[in-house]
Amino acid sequence: MITIYHNPRCSKSRNALEAIRKSEKEFDVIEYLVDLFTEESLRTLIEKLNIKAEELVRKNESVFLENFKGKSYTDSKWIKILVENPKLIQRPIVVTNTRAGVARDEQTIEIILKD
Repeated sequence: MITIYHNPRCSKSRNALEAIRKSEKEFDVIEYLVDLFTEESLRTLIEKLNIKAEELVRKNESVFLENFKGKSYTDSKWIKILVENPKLIQRPIVVTNTRAGVARDEQTIEIILKD
């Protein structure tokens, strides 16, 4: 099963969703700005991605620039910040049974979908 954490206003997210549809595999779509993460669910996702929480932060967003730029936080604090400010979460995130990644380009999507 494939899960995509999706923002329909984002072209990269829409492209990833289209690639998943074309794969003809079963998938779920979670609009993470509507179905919000909990700290626990985001922590679990970050573990699947095998990254630090800060690596999931969109650092060009005004919320980041105004409130968090130049500051250093623990993973737990970044997770709390991301849960409180879901616009800061990189997208789209695609998860399969064996892989997970931020699928911002076609090559990454192809790698993730190889199951």
